[in-house]
Amino acid sequence: MGIEELKNRAVVAVIRGATLESIIPMANALKEGGVTALEITMETQKAFAIIEKAADVFGDDLLVGAGTVLDPETARAAIMAGSKFVFSPTINVETIRMTKRYGVISVPGAFTPTEILNAYEHGADVIKVFPAGAVGPGYFKNIAGPLPHIPLMPTGGINLQNAKDYIRAGAVAVGVGTSLVDPAKALTEDYLFEVTHNARKLMEEVQIARG
Repeated sequence: MGIEELKNRAVVAVIRGATLESIIPMANALKEGGVTALEITMETQKAFAIIEKAADVFGDDLLVGAGTVLDPETARAAIMAGSKFVFSPTINVETIRMTKRYGVISVPGAFTPTEILNAYEHGADVIKVFPAGAVGPGYFKNIAGPLPHIPLMPTGGINLQNAKDYIRAGAVAVGVGTSLVDPAKALTEDYLFEVTHNARKLMEEVQIARG
């Protein structure tokens, strides 16, 4: 499990502010649209319980993981709850080591070429370029010049309109937040239908971009 798993899933839905009540309806709506990787961010209340619930309900059908992981202790707790990947906004070498110790996908955040290479050399599977929206898809082409062997994934500013551009620029997957699913919105039948529709459209765009 690693780069190929994320590449196959293609899109990671970044969910901030989910609850034990909302996570299953949201996950179902995303899954119906073909988005099968969910990142539950650690600043969310009861994040570990939410991860555990989603992992128990969906099993291998969904790749459920933790986001905004800043230290190895949080990484281990998230893994014990059922996380299959650990995303971070920054590089913490001990967090990478803890994640790999348990055979889980490690995706630390980096921005500069030096940071990207540093994270990769310390064992990260994929490097999350964050905030990607500040530099745009062209940055990924530029990085791929001297560092073509390092798998990159953008988050921050990725939406339904530009995700395909990052894939065309060489990203192995994309992380998409509230433009795909917004836990602050009421989970009405109409909104969940909209989530499924947008998820399906996004997956189609990504597959077209991959050629």
